[in-house]
Amino acid sequence: MKRLYVIVFLVIAATAALGLAVAEHSGYVLVAYKGFRYESSLWATLAVIAVLWLLFWGIKVLIELVMASTGVVNPWSRRNRSRRVQVAIEHGQLDLAEGRWASAQRHLTRAAEAERQPLLYYLGAARAANEQGHYEESDRLLERALERQPQAELAIALSHAQLQTDRGDTDGALVTLQAMHERHPRSAQTLRQLQRLYQQRGEWSAVIRLLPELRKDKVLPPAELAELERRAWGENLSLAAHREEDGTVGLQSLKRAWEQLTSAQRQESPLVLAYAEQLRQLGAQVEAEEVLRTALKRKYDSHLARLYGLVRGTDPARQLQTAEGWLKEHPADPSLLLTLGRLCLQISLWGKARDYLESSLRVQRNPEACAELARLLAQLGDTERSNQLFQEGLGLLDERLLAAPLPVPARV
Repeated sequence: MKRLYVIVFLVIAATAALGLAVAEHSGYVLVAYKGFRYESSLWATLAVIAVLWLLFWGIKVLIELVMASTGVVNPWSRRNRSRRVQVAIEHGQLDLAEGRWASAQRHLTRAAEAERQPLLYYLGAARAANEQGHYEESDRLLERALERQPQAELAIALSHAQLQTDRGDTDGALVTLQAMHERHPRSAQTLRQLQRLYQQRGEWSAVIRLLPELRKDKVLPPAELAELERRAWGENLSLAAHREEDGTVGLQSLKRAWEQLTSAQRQESPLVLAYAEQLRQLGAQVEAEEVLRTALKRKYDSHLARLYGLVRGTDPARQLQTAEGWLKEHPADPSLLLTLGRLCLQISLWGKARDYLESSLRVQRNPEACAELARLLAQLGDTERSNQLFQEGLGLLDERLLAAPLPVPARV
């Protein structure tokens, strides 16, 4: 309130001072230019100038208000176009995230056509079209993105390859990725997608050829890369074992694939297991037994010990003796006890086989041990216990079978 009083006082004082100045001397102004002549008092001239300035300022404000209101009302104004694009972006991204593909494609295409940097919107619209099965439209949107942002060729191609994979066109995706790999050999994402595609297609030899680049460019974490390498070589051994040569399934092909591994790899238990299993399936029982015995002597592994009971060497009795030597350091390994039971069955040591199999089951209820002991008991005449073990083995084989409902018998 005091501030208002001060302002009023100052206004009154200024008005009084101005009035005294006008009364004391009115002044004189003369403006003459060619035929124009203006003359008046100084104060009247100043008043005219002030009125003209206020009139000019008022017209300017009025024009700005009209232009602003026109921008709000006019649907084709820059402001409204920008607002519509922003709405399209927001709706399109939300629709894409929530799986409303048709709406997402419509909104994101509209946004892409209006934006200066449209790549992400074209990619989203192409994905939405792809999800609807509109593959030609999806490819057209990607081509449009490449026209607008040619510098984003790699990003667009990687998205195209993923969409091709999603639609089941793995051949097309492979062509796309191989082309990008040639043009951008150091692209980690290209290598990653190539690796996944080769895995999906079961082309493990191609994965193996890609491993050096994956390692060099650190595309995968070390643990994941090591696991991929073991799996690739293991799967390659399986493929080699089933590759036909001269009309027969190739044992030699399997051995060549094994020799391709490094010395360190040939000592890894998962790869030894894969190799020995393929040897066993091809009938090379003696070689499989030698491979397993050598590997187990170097480093004990429960999985290798289990497979050792499924192969038959040149001397089953000696094979049993070798396995019993491992029992001293691994007395509670259910896989080893199962193997010992199986080896005893091979040389007809029925009582010893029963003891080993029952010991294995005491350590761990295992469907294989149940089946082996049930088979032995059936031959020994203990039918009731044999049937019980068969039932238990079936239940252990897949406990989900016990929870699955049985079909209702059809009524005649």
